[in-house]
Amino acid sequence: MDNRIYADWAATAPLCEEAAAAMAPFQQGGPANIAVNANANSLHSEGRAAFAAMEAARDDLARTLGARPDEVYFTSGATESDNTAVNGIVSAVAARRRKGNPGFVPHVITTSIEHDAIIQPAHALAHLGVDVTFIDPDANGYIDPQKVRDALTPSTVLVSVMLANNEVGTIEPVADIARIAHEAGAIVHTDAVQAFGKIPVNVRDLGVDALSVSGHKICGPKGIGAFFLKKGTPCDPFLRGGGQESGFRSGTQNVPGMAGFAAAAKAVCGAPEAIEAEAARQRALRDELYRGLLAHEGVVQSVACAAGSTDYLPNIANVCVRGLESETMILRFDREGVALSGGSACSSHSLEPSRVLTRLGIERDLALCSLRISIGRYTTEEDVRGILAAFDRVVNWG
Repeated sequence: MDNRIYADWAATAPLCEEAAAAMAPFQQGGPANIAVNANANSLHSEGRAAFAAMEAARDDLARTLGARPDEVYFTSGATESDNTAVNGIVSAVAARRRKGNPGFVPHVITTSIEHDAIIQPAHALAHLGVDVTFIDPDANGYIDPQKVRDALTPSTVLVSVMLANNEVGTIEPVADIARIAHEAGAIVHTDAVQAFGKIPVNVRDLGVDALSVSGHKICGPKGIGAFFLKKGTPCDPFLRGGGQESGFRSGTQNVPGMAGFAAAAKAVCGAPEAIEAEAARQRALRDELYRGLLAHEGVVQSVACAAGSTDYLPNIANVCVRGLESETMILRFDREGVALSGGSACSSHSLEPSRVLTRLGIERDLALCSLRISIGRYTTEEDVRGILAAFDRVVNWG
């Protein structure tokens, strides 16, 4: 297994040393770790120590996002954060608007290429009578801000557009969309899960009211995420109970996960210049992947990502290979010692083509033949050469 190449970073990233070191004190056995691994809501000394560790992690993560610490709430992951944005904001604003207008029907705008953690709760709201508009992208995954402007109504309460697509890597003009939505009085949320750690993500620069991020996408631990909510933005709690996280997100806090997440964020996202330097390195590797893959007949790019392009994430290459279905290629790559995917890992067991690719206008049969190669912090030039060599064998199997 030591010689295998991991090229599925968009699904999950390996735990970095910084995160592991931050979590180590919480994971040692015996009474020595009680002080840091107690319930952070308890008033005794051990509880206060855990609370201090939790708030230090909150401060660090808030700093990387350009937010205030009291605007950052820890969650179990991106799915919870996204669900909280859709359900909580719509619920809170609708309740306010109905006080003077009992028949008020809230309107939500999102896109057809969002992660299922946005799509599914949006569909659920539609079943409950909420008016939902799904905006389609152009052929390269780009959401035109003018389409958002055209879709806005006086009843629009929420606009949710992802910062970068998790399958093809398109970076969306969220700042422009936020300005347009705010002119109409709507609240703006962005799913920044794939973008965080790959490009600078600052909530003030983006102008958003809410934002979702996840630990395991940036070399932090699984089972921990965060939800930024701008001070004063109406949003009902998604999980109710003991009133943890300042009453916004109930449930005993995962302090070890918080510490690991914050440490990973500091390591990966701490300085804009460091992010750009790593992005430039990964961008060169992405471009080399595209060059090698497109040299094969029958291989087409899913989006028109040109060499050096900063309109797409630096770490994702997505192609379709005519005549070879995704599942077949993934299993062949696995036998060649390369781990990658055919799209979103959340739907990897589906026999249906990628919803994202079909919304880009790619025909169904071709969309069934997609490959997503995603790289990261530990990917080397040698790894890229190994992926391309394996691809030669995959397409010439037998």
